Amino acid sequence: MDKNNWGPKLKHELHALIPVIAFFFVAFQLLAITQALILKQYGVRIPVFLAATVGALVVAKVVLIADHFPLVNRFPEKPLIYNVAWKTAIYFVASLAVRYGEHLIHFWRQSGDLATANRRLINEIVWPHFWGVQLWLLVLLLVYCTFRELVRALGRERVIKMFFTEPPRSGQAVDSESNHP
Repeated sequence: MDKNNWGPKLKHELHALIPVIAFFFVAFQLLAITQALILKQYGVRIPVFLAATVGALVVAKVVLIADHFPLVNRFPEKPLIYNVAWKTAIYFVASLAVRYGEHLIHFWRQSGDLATANRRLINEIVWPHFWGVQLWLLVLLLVYCTFRELVRALGRERVIKMFFTEPPRSGQAVDSESNHP
């Protein structure tokens, strides 16, 4: 790659990364707070901010990389719900694997044996808490994928205008397609 192309490429990557990081930062902080509040009833205090922030950064970059694979953008010509449901499912399964892996690594460090670590994880994890956090993440991923697909379909500038400029006056159409009697 030519050195002169690095600046615009880096700017483009950062421009694409910032909204994703912002979304997942908020989402992971909510998940971390939920988990901390759940564990608090057992007297367990965990530092959540740093882990949630690092998790958000990693997931944001993984999502942006995954979006370049044809498998992820499987239904661009179909109604938005197809890509929303598909991407939500892919990201959810990936998050499920990562969260399971996080817990597995914790037990593996203690036991030194992967099979023992997996047995301990299955026996010792508080499954209702695990699934509660996963459900939160599923809803947040659904919101994320819905907004991403809306931005893809409507265009970034139009969505920004719709959300952050003055709303139409009473009786005024939102767009030109709705401007018929």
